Order: sequence, then structure tokens, then C-alpha cells
Amino acid sequence: MHMASRRPQPPRITRTQDSSFLRVEKESSPDDHGATRGRVIAKYLVETPLSLEQAAEAMAGASTATFVDVPGLTDDLRHRVATKIVRITPGESVETPGLPGWRGNNGEPPRFRRGIIELAFPLEGFGTNLPVLISMTMGNFYALRQLSGIRLLDLEFPRAFADAYPGPQFGSKGTRQLAGVAQGPLIGTIVKPNLGLSPEETAEKVRQVAEAGVDFIKDDEVMANPPHSPLSRRVQAVMRVINEHADRTGKKVMYAFNISDELDAMLRHHDLVVKAGGTCVMVSIISVGYMGVLALRRRCQLPIHAHRNGWDMMTRCPQLGVEFTAWQKIWRLIGVDHLHVNGLGNKFWESDDSVVASAQAVRTPLLGGFEVMPVIGSGQWAGQAPETLARVGTQDLIYLAGGGIFGHPGGPAAGVASIRQAWEAAASNVPLETCALTHAELRQALETFGQLRNQESSWQR
Repeated sequence: MHMASRRPQPPRITRTQDSSFLRVEKESSPDDHGATRGRVIAKYLVETPLSLEQAAEAMAGASTATFVDVPGLTDDLRHRVATKIVRITPGESVETPGLPGWRGNNGEPPRFRRGIIELAFPLEGFGTNLPVLISMTMGNFYALRQLSGIRLLDLEFPRAFADAYPGPQFGSKGTRQLAGVAQGPLIGTIVKPNLGLSPEETAEKVRQVAEAGVDFIKDDEVMANPPHSPLSRRVQAVMRVINEHADRTGKKVMYAFNISDELDAMLRHHDLVVKAGGTCVMVSIISVGYMGVLALRRRCQLPIHAHRNGWDMMTRCPQLGVEFTAWQKIWRLIGVDHLHVNGLGNKFWESDDSVVASAQAVRTPLLGGFEVMPVIGSGQWAGQAPETLARVGTQDLIYLAGGGIFGHPGGPAAGVASIRQAWEAAASNVPLETCALTHAELRQALETFGQLRNQESSWQR
């Protein structure tokens, strides 16, 4: 007959002198087994009908506790592996919950408190097992009935993760070497129409933009290995054009072939691109998944161009999901080389401030390295170059333009030229209107796309 274990006491929370946040008292023990030396810190924005302290205790208890006492759930075990509350920062209160399914204390008025809760996850409990960490930080917390809103804001990794995961293989430096672009942004485009073209028709599009002077071309995220354009045929047709262009001009345009697929097929696709002399592969990272991309990275011989399509369903609701700041760190550990961050003045819902924050997050050092190249795309043309440079603060990026190149009234070559002229003007602090006086391609872009953007702004108003 089992003796009933003593119910572990909740973490002791004390308010600091300035009352701006609450902190769990740190206990020290010779049997700590590294629980305080090695841990992941996760920061959440939460909303709750309870107190923030109660919400934090529910979250911290979810990793080892259950709804009844169980044998073996001792204070020592809890001290070694359980999630710890690091800090609670109170915020505003609101009357309307962000999410359904919450339950508060009986009889209490429905007032919902918001704040930031920081939790520590000791490595003693999961090592550097990334799937388990993802389950712990983005799993059952989102199902807690004590919460009417939860959003992961940031993650801090200990050094052990730098040793456990490969990180980017090429990053900006390796990408520049392969693309032959020593400075300035890599000017790129996407093959359009995105579906329906045969391999030969795709290759003709590639020939046009290669001769127009682009540095980078990519498949659309929905173009992978369809019946009308099998990847094996598309790779051969496209690489024939790219290699011929390189032989003639000395410049080998980088092409990101979309190899997104089931794992075995994706690895075969990678090998096919390598054998044909390709210099980049693309994956839709949410569709392929964390461990699928990690398996590719451990085999990969080329830069991995990470497309984040589907990301918006994880972040668009302000009271639910994951902030890009936290999410991008996982992909950098796994080892992608380029990561999409949307673009200023984009065609989607995301604000410029959010785009800038994402681009800056990607460029922020992580564990002393793990450097990736941000990809600016979505409705881009020459006109956004000055603000992009001013706000993102670097030309070390890939700048993708579809309509801004193919839709230029002077043709693709003029579209590419207009974008280069805009970036050079921005780097020299020359207004685009001044540069356009002596550069016809930029002038045409400003007249054409600037007018369209003005009309779009009036429609939005």
C-alpha cells in the first residue's frame, strides 16, 4: 500500500520593493543537479480571470503536477525538474476575454487581468530535446482554463543548445559567396505565374530575369513537385539556363528550388539539386515541421531558404500564439540560412513596425552566432528601399520583388535596374526623386508604382 506523498507546496512568490513585479524566491541546494545552471527562460503575455499569481502557479504546475496527488511527486523531484516562476509583471485589466473556454473563481466579477509571466524550464527535465521543449513551452499551457489569453513572447536558451544543434551552415557570408554579391542587398524575384508553367516555360522566365540582372530567384511556396512541372525536369531545365548564363557572364544566379515534401522525398530532391549544380533549396518550414527541417539541415550541402507561409495563423491574434522574436530562434538553432520576415508596405495585414521588429530579431546575436539572412518580400519595388534601409539598418538581406520587376513598364531589366538605383540612392542618402532625375528606370517605377500605392492608400482610408 503506497503512502500518500506530501502535496508539494506552490512556489513562494514575493513582491519586490518597487512592486513592479513579483519573483519566486530562489532556493539553493547541493542536490540541484544543474537545474538553476541550465534552463530555458520563456516569457509569456497572459490574460486571466484569476490573479496573475494564480495563473503563473497553474502554468508552473502543469509540467509535473496533475489534478490529484500521485505517489512519487516529491518536493525534491519538483525542485529538480519542475517549471519555476521567475517573474510576474502586472499589466492592464480588461472586461472582455481574448479567448473562449476560460473559467474563473465562482462568484467573482468577470475582470480579466493581463501581464507578463516568465518561467524557467530546467534542462534536468528534458536535456536539449527540442521537440519536448516545444511541447513544454507551446503545448498544454495554451489549453489551461485559467487563461483567457496566452502568447509566447521570447525564449532564452542556455549554451547547451548551441552545442546540441547545428545552426546555419552558410548564413549571409556563404550566401554572398555562392551568389557572387559582395555588397548591397541580393535583388531577387519569384517565378510567376506560381503554378501552371511547364519546366521549359519556367526556364524561359529564369532566362529573362537572369539577363535582367537579378541575383536570386525562387520557386513560389506552392510550386514544389506537381504533375505539370516535376521537380526533376524543372531542376534540369532551370540549371541549364543558369549554367549557360554563368558561362557567358561569370555570374551564377542563385535559384531556391522548393523541395518541400515528405522527408524521404525532400532529401532526394535535395540530392537532385546538388547533383545538377544548384546553389540553394527552399522549404516551407511550418509545413515540413521542426524535425523535418532539422533532418534536412544535417544532410544539406546548400543554403536553406526558409519560407514562413502559415506563420500568420500563429501570430495574428494578439492574445494567442507566438511572437516572431521567440519563434525565429528555434529555426536559427535548427539551421536555416535565410528566413522570410515580410516587407515594408506589404500586401498583407502586417504592420511595418512588426516587419521591422522581425528583421531586427533575425539579426540579433543568438548564443554567439547562428546568423541568418533576412528575406524582405511581399509587394516590394524600388520605392520601399530608403525606409527599409533606414529602419532595418542593413543591406545584408535578400530583397524580393515580383510585380516590381515583371510589372515595370520598361520590362524586367528596367525593374531590376530601378531597384538597384533605389538602394544605391538610399545608401548615399540621396532622395529617390533626385536620383530619378538622371535614372529613367527609377523615374518610371516611381511614376507607375507610386501612383498605384497612392490609390491603394485612398482605398484603405
